[in-house]
Amino acid sequence: MAEPRIGVVGATGAVGRVALELLAERGHRRVRAFASARSVGTSVPFGDRELVVEEATPERLAAGDLDLCFFAIGTAVSAELVPPAADSGVTCIDKSDAFRLSEGVPLVVAGVNDHVLGGSRVVANPNCSAMQLACVLKPLHEAAGLARVRLATYQSMSGAGDAAIRRLHETDPAAADLGMDWEFDGEEFDEEFKLRAETRKILGLPELPLSATCVRVPVLVGHAQAVWVETAEPLEPEQARELLARAPHVALADLPTPGAVAGTDKVHVGRIRRDPTEPNGLALWVVNDNLRKGAALNAIQIAELVLERQPLAA
Repeated sequence: MAEPRIGVVGATGAVGRVALELLAERGHRRVRAFASARSVGTSVPFGDRELVVEEATPERLAAGDLDLCFFAIGTAVSAELVPPAADSGVTCIDKSDAFRLSEGVPLVVAGVNDHVLGGSRVVANPNCSAMQLACVLKPLHEAAGLARVRLATYQSMSGAGDAAIRRLHETDPAAADLGMDWEFDGEEFDEEFKLRAETRKILGLPELPLSATCVRVPVLVGHAQAVWVETAEPLEPEQARELLARAPHVALADLPTPGAVAGTDKVHVGRIRRDPTEPNGLALWVVNDNLRKGAALNAIQIAELVLERQPLAA
């Protein structure tokens, strides 16, 4: 099989830098880095060498010299750059929310709903909180059915991009005014809406009752979730542990923390216990590195699934 020609758009940002690190670790060599005009000519690390950043323009990305392209940029820029690249034959894996809920665009969590891949040159990478939640909910649903899900998320500053990372570094975390970088409609933040809508699409459960409260916390890397699940059929905590221990990209831990899971590639689940307020209720604590599995790694795993199913000609 020919080695794929890969582009990373947003290569100078937090997720883009991790994507380049992971691509190098996983043996991909024909990789190019793209970003906005202000970064052109700068260099970014790629394994034991550096890549010179090129400008991401519709014409450059649709020039016919890429097979796959990762987009780790904002919604508006993705909406401009992805369609021409896809129309030219590039498989585009997009991290923004520009296409996640679009009809006909697969929203994929590797190991959870791989079967939806195929038939579209655009693949959406979910919100990092929806990604880690879906990894945990899928095996529980297959075993006992999901009746209701409630959760609170504690999301690190890196999920809000480089500006938020700088704000955390420059501020005393104990006194940080983190603010909320999400849009608010008077009842819920758009992050809470996206978490519900995307989880439903990933799991194929359009009516799943799911309620979330999402907040930022003064942590650099690592999204945590307190999750309460009500199943349709009884499911004991020990059964849930056994299911999750076998689930793809999931690891059990006594008490996972953002610091402990930073730099790791799985969704870590702990404190699996009965919820005494619900007959079929379980409570869980879920943590993952939002820049790796929550974003860059899931995108790369999607790409590798695509290449496995549709190998390039030698």
